[in-house]
Amino acid sequence: MEKKKSRVLIVGVTGNLGHELAKASLNFSHATFALVRETAFADPNKLVKLHSLSHAGVTLLKGSLQDEESLIEAIKKVDVVICAVNSTQVLDQKLLVQAIKKAGSINKASLLAEVYSFEFGLDPDKVHISGMDYNFYSRKAEIRRIVKAEGIPYTFISCNFYMSYLLPSLVQPELKAPPRDEIKIYGDGNIKGVFVKECDVAAFTISTLDDPLTLNKVLYLRPPGNVYSMNELAGIWETKIKKKLQKMYVSEEELLHKIRETPYPDNMPFVFIYSVFIKGDQTYFDIESSRGLEGTQLYPYLKYTTISEYLDTLV
Repeated sequence: MEKKKSRVLIVGVTGNLGHELAKASLNFSHATFALVRETAFADPNKLVKLHSLSHAGVTLLKGSLQDEESLIEAIKKVDVVICAVNSTQVLDQKLLVQAIKKAGSINKASLLAEVYSFEFGLDPDKVHISGMDYNFYSRKAEIRRIVKAEGIPYTFISCNFYMSYLLPSLVQPELKAPPRDEIKIYGDGNIKGVFVKECDVAAFTISTLDDPLTLNKVLYLRPPGNVYSMNELAGIWETKIKKKLQKMYVSEEELLHKIRETPYPDNMPFVFIYSVFIKGDQTYFDIESSRGLEGTQLYPYLKYTTISEYLDTLV
């Protein structure tokens, strides 16, 4: 007899990743619920997404990360909680963690809630940019500590860069499209970064839901074909446009100066570039089997978009 699939609550479905998670959850035949703030129904753009998800089979529940009663009520309907809120709301997950504990104590027999914390860009415990990121990663690390301290079963997803971030300009923050004449290469251009399409992040995440191997682990995404240095990215692009680019190398010192001279939050793309392509924060470490797993090794049957395929759409 086939095991019954987990019921899933997704927080943040009106965001790009949350929307993809909801669609993937339905595609993998999970009963899917979404916690939605009252104000979202008054936003025309969000309303389009919500109507689409509702028609597809997602059950919309009104509530918010600031309303404990609505959180507990929603959590009691499901087995798994996936939180995909944006960086400004990371610490709002504290009440969600407490609600999971309280709901669990009410109905332990049928409730096992897992919190999936999306760490945009990098694993917050691996970064080397302390003091530079305006607490972007320290807030994520704080939520990790709280989840572990409360004894809540978890799977953290370290998905690295989304393809929609920086890659559309080939890591040129001042541009909106890939360069055709010259390209800035940060550092020596040999440090590798990782880019994954949001819909693929969602598919790998949903695949972990009923997988005991991912319990209390970090799932890292480093798909073959999606891990490249800036020199390699430039080379791939040159091949596609059949033209050599003039390469302008930006030193670590020059990049740090750019970060200091650019006001927040406009300097954050340069902070992330420094973290990934200077410090190597996405790829400098091995994925320890005792703590982490790599998504494409765990689920080799899942198809995903490679960087080369993505760049084909920009030619």
